[in-house]
Amino acid sequence: MNPLDDRPFLKMNGLGNEIVVVDLRGAGVAVTAAAARAIDADPRLKFDQLMEIRDPARPGGPAFVRIWNSDGSEAGACGNGTRCVAWAMLRGAAPDRLVVETVRGPLACVRLGEWTFSVDMGTPRLKWDEIPLRDPFHDTRGIELQIGPIDAPVLHTPAVVNMGNPHAIFFVDDVTRHDLGRFGPLLENHPIFPDRANITLAQVEARDHVTLRVWERGAGLTRACGSAACATVVAGVRKKLLERRATASLPGGDLVIEWRASDDHVIMTGPVELEFEGRFDPALFAGVPA
Repeated sequence: MNPLDDRPFLKMNGLGNEIVVVDLRGAGVAVTAAAARAIDADPRLKFDQLMEIRDPARPGGPAFVRIWNSDGSEAGACGNGTRCVAWAMLRGAAPDRLVVETVRGPLACVRLGEWTFSVDMGTPRLKWDEIPLRDPFHDTRGIELQIGPIDAPVLHTPAVVNMGNPHAIFFVDDVTRHDLGRFGPLLENHPIFPDRANITLAQVEARDHVTLRVWERGAGLTRACGSAACATVVAGVRKKLLERRATASLPGGDLVIEWRASDDHVIMTGPVELEFEGRFDPALFAGVPA
């Protein structure tokens, strides 16, 4: 018997970013990497991230959220998933604000409408050893990395930012002209990224609008990635391509990202959707260690 047998869950999405939310506060049990992979194996429950709500890490603190990728690895941040967690925890509650803890630190969430939330994603990390990179680069607005022939690279000189996860952003003329499904795995696992990286193609439409396609570390091609949208706006501001407040358009829809000058925090605003509720079928965990 697995401790997750018959546990309730929410199947949600944030802008098409497929999310499973499971609230294990007070249950005395936890998700494991093997259990996360087993849940993703169910066609109905395939997810980009699984958000595990746990008891506070310290007495009296906010709930702790552990974030699982579909391959069973852990993520440091997931903005779209955090909005889903905020909806789940505030459903039927009077307050419109809450704070959750993650391995990245506290994330403050605000309900702006029934299905719209903002998340304070904190401050970007911009130094090469904070991202982290294998090699020292003192200007992370563009590092030496390319795909293709040395004299005619297909992709080159990405900006790199850590927004809870490592991100590499390639600014291109047309995001549809590059086979991200082919290049994404190579770049995610490039030796220059010791912790792997999320890979983004970014097309600047205007100083307040950018179009993205994202290969997400541990999940693959995704319809949306909130931390990638945040990282892209930060990179665009640093490269003087974007304003501090911009719309990021992804295949799943739009996010509004603001990199505040007042405190250096990045605020992400967007929608969530509840697809269905259910309980985990014990058959999912057959053969999964308890």
